[in-house]
Amino acid sequence: MLPLKEKDKPIVQKLLSAGCCARCILRFCCIRVQATYRRPQQSHDAAAPETSGENNQSHDAAAAAPAVTEAPQEPPSKRAKLEPSGTNAASEGGDGNAAAAPRVCVVCLGILQELCDPTQAVKIAAGVKAEKYEFDSLVLSVSLPAQLCVREHSCWLHVKKEVREKGLVLDKDDIIPLKEAFKWIMQGLVSKELGGAVVFSSPTDVGVEFTHKETDADCHFLATVCPDCFKPAKNKQFESMVLVFPCRHFPCPPTQPSSCCSPQGVQCLHLSVFVAGRYNKFCRSLPQTPWLIDGERRMESSVEELIAAPVLSTFRAEGFNFSSSGREDVDVRTLGNGRPFAMELLNPHRSRLSRMEMKQLQQTINESSDKIRVRDLQIVTRDAMSRMKEGEEEKTKSYTALVWTRRPIQREDISFIGDIKELTLDQKTPLRVLHRRALAVRQRVVHSMNVHFLDPHHFHLRLKTQAGTYIKEFVHGDFGRTKPNLCELLRTDADILELDVESVDVDWPPAIPE
Repeated sequence: MLPLKEKDKPIVQKLLSAGCCARCILRFCCIRVQATYRRPQQSHDAAAPETSGENNQSHDAAAAAPAVTEAPQEPPSKRAKLEPSGTNAASEGGDGNAAAAPRVCVVCLGILQELCDPTQAVKIAAGVKAEKYEFDSLVLSVSLPAQLCVREHSCWLHVKKEVREKGLVLDKDDIIPLKEAFKWIMQGLVSKELGGAVVFSSPTDVGVEFTHKETDADCHFLATVCPDCFKPAKNKQFESMVLVFPCRHFPCPPTQPSSCCSPQGVQCLHLSVFVAGRYNKFCRSLPQTPWLIDGERRMESSVEELIAAPVLSTFRAEGFNFSSSGREDVDVRTLGNGRPFAMELLNPHRSRLSRMEMKQLQQTINESSDKIRVRDLQIVTRDAMSRMKEGEEEKTKSYTALVWTRRPIQREDISFIGDIKELTLDQKTPLRVLHRRALAVRQRVVHSMNVHFLDPHHFHLRLKTQAGTYIKEFVHGDFGRTKPNLCELLRTDADILELDVESVDVDWPPAIPE
């Protein structure tokens, strides 16, 4: 027996006469017992007779009465139950007419009638299996035609007046959402087919979309009633807009559709997986990211691409976003313990690798090219990603530069550089990056320096600086845009011939023992 009460009779009778299916009637009666929705649709339909509309209201009223705890004293032949019955309810009306074919529900457009059964679950599962995702659990999501909001509201307006006349209350927010009823029915069926738990929160999302071309025009009147609500900035107001339209703009109850909704396939999506590590770059002709000028590629590869190719293949991801703790110029090497980097893998079909598999992936990357090397490769959380950027400008970085001077120098001419500590620079945006960075004056600190004399025109300069310092500009001055600079300190023109990043002092990601 269904959990309907005596007070639900007016709602049941009104909705049956309007052409609602049994499951939508349960939604309007605010029935939250999930097992009730999971009962086969045929068991509901066999007990709910067809009605001929509002003109046959007296027959509908008798035929639609639900089973209640206090049964009215009416002849059994004049009562139709929404619960399963061993008799053919369609022939109980006493009129001797043959039962008509089930009508498509005016509210759900057949979704809760024809598209909530084991057959549909098999189709959904087949779509997921075809995508070859690896998962332990999934969440089922549903995309419904927009006109269902209009039709549901129309039916609510249809029954609200009669319910109110009987001293009852049917609040719109109390109606069970169609999506929720669909999930109650289908989650267990899909889970059974896939062998994985269908839960309310999971990184793997299986989306089912329905359309109904026959009733697409149901929403068109809203563009006239509320044209401003369809502006791009207000597109989230659609549902609230539906809730205020009066009956004169749309039939109440909705018109009877002749066809059921059509499923549009299954869309699978896995939340991003994040992979982090450190990389060394040993080549002076390799950019960090693809180098394009006016749409034309300037280098055949990049650090990003050399790392990404094996990672994408292993995780079977559809794309990625690459980020790092700063970046080096194309002609700068990154040595020492490497530069921290992270990759967001978009819609990965595989999301978990064992420690040995990650070690093998790291080895594959390192064997693919002698231009780079990766270490500490690991899967991290989205929250952990922020640690790479946290306080980035407060971090320090160490460099070694090969410096050339125009005027011949002696060892004692550069010895004073080692005594300079905490030198504050005013660096105007360098000319070489002005096309991609805003014009500004940024203060940066050179914490310490030491020098190693090579010959009258060359010496090694080792620096420890605040992250974000432009080292090349500090040496040659960038036409006076960086002050003070090494040219001013040495009183001769100077330039960098080679530059290496020796360390990036960011304590992330955690080191992994070799």
